[in-house]
This record gives sequence, structure tokens and C-alpha cells, in this order.
Amino acid sequence: MTETMKDIVAACQERGVSLGEWMIQREIERTGGEREKIFAQMQERLSVMKEAVAQGINDLEETTSKLSGGDAYRMHQYNQTTDPLSGPTISKAMEAAMATSESNAKMNVIVATPTAGSAGILPGIMISLQENHHVNDEALTMGLFAASAIGYVFANHAFVSGAAGGCQAEVGSATAMAAGTITELRGGSPEAVTHAVAMAMKSLLGLVCDPVGGLVEVPCVKRNVIGTSIAFSAADMALAGIESRIPCDEVIHTMHTIGKDMPGSLKETAEGGLAQTPTGLQAAQRVYQRPCNL
Repeated sequence: MTETMKDIVAACQERGVSLGEWMIQREIERTGGEREKIFAQMQERLSVMKEAVAQGINDLEETTSKLSGGDAYRMHQYNQTTDPLSGPTISKAMEAAMATSESNAKMNVIVATPTAGSAGILPGIMISLQENHHVNDEALTMGLFAASAIGYVFANHAFVSGAAGGCQAEVGSATAMAAGTITELRGGSPEAVTHAVAMAMKSLLGLVCDPVGGLVEVPCVKRNVIGTSIAFSAADMALAGIESRIPCDEVIHTMHTIGKDMPGSLKETAEGGLAQTPTGLQAAQRVYQRPCNL
């Protein structure tokens, strides 16, 4: 049986290490690889994330489907010329998350964290922490290991696929991973990390996967953006000493149960939700040149 969040926290406390360090040690034990090589591989993923953000921010072009594109540039310009209501930390994360998601929609290289459909959230919070809170690349790389430990639990005890569990499994798990990562990078204990994960995931339980035209663009891109603000909110609560009343592993189990109960029309099939609105159907018709089912 694979480890739960409770198991990982216990191991961290026993060894006196962070979640990120626990994940590195586990990877060394699993693969027999050298620490330096494993760390370098994760650093490379951070570099890919940064490149995806840089591409998206400077690209005004629409995607082939015409469903997305250019919004990261608009968000960047807004952030540069105004005083965003959400403040510099969250607004920068929103911009970077959107840039990554738009890069994905344009078939550029991204890092699935944990999936392509939710790939914007973790880079969003990483870029913002570096720019606004001076977190260096080495620390961010350790943060990615912490995120991996959290994602490992979701993948083995619930879902990370929208086709299996709805968007709660994709944007939900990514937001939870980001919340835990922020908490660890800001000095939170392994136990505090689990509370951040739980509070973030609770906020997205039941989120359906309803991509317009079956493409990972609408509403996926903007859900990634919203996920970053939820992640920071959950992390701030955990860092303030606020605890989830429902334990983290029970929240993850609940997501799994809800995903199993969710109808197939709301699990990435484009047969329900926003995909079946008049506008969603018309967009699909334009993309595929096929009649709408109005």
C-alpha cells in the first residue's frame, strides 16, 4: 500500500526532514539514482516551467481553435500598469498560470503538474514566489519535490485525471499541491502542509470537467488562474495555524468517492456542463465544422 499524507508526515517528523527532502530520499531509494542527478532533473523541469511562462506572456496570438490566447499578455499589461486588486503576489501567479495554460493550448512544451490541463497552477505560484518573495531556484526546486510528494498521494489514493474524476481531480489536485508547496516554502511544518492541502482541495470538491469542444482551453485556462488564488488562501490559513477540521487523507478519499459518483457527462467528455451551453456548442461547431446539438 502506498503512503498516505499521514504516513509521509510521520516519516518527515521521524527523520526531521521536509516533504521535499522526504520525496528526494524516496526517489533515491526507489531508483538507486544519485541525489545530484535527481535534483538536476527537477531543476530542468523548473526551467521548462519558466520558459512556458515567458512564451505565454509575450504571445498575443490566438490558438488554432480561437478559444484562447492573448489573455496572459493582457493580464501582464494590466499588472504592469495598474494596482491589481488581488495584490502583486496573487496577480503575478494568475498571469503566470494563464501563460502556461495558453502555452499548453498552443502545443508548446509544458510540465504536467499533475496534468496538462492543470499545468498552470504550480508554475504560477512558483514564478510569483520568486518575483515577489525572493525564493531562489534551489528552494523552488525543493518545492517541486514537495509538490511531487503531494501529487503522489493524490495519484495513488484518488485521481489526477479529469476523465476519471472530473476537474476536481486535475485543477483540484494541482491547487492542493500548490497550496502545500507554498506552505512548505514559507516555513510551514509538514503537518501544516497537510492542512493547506486539505483546505485547498475542500474548496474544489465536485468540480466538473466540461471542456468546450473537448479541448483543454475553455474553461480550463481560467480555472488554472483561479486555482492559484485558492492555493495562496489555503496556504495563508495553514501558516496562520488554522487547521482543516477534516483530515487531509479523508478529504482526498472524499474526492475519490465524489469522482466515482460523478456522471460520465461531466468527466472530460464534453457532453455536459459548459460544453453543452449554446455558446459552447457553437464554439465546438466552429472548431469541427459540425452541426450543434441545440
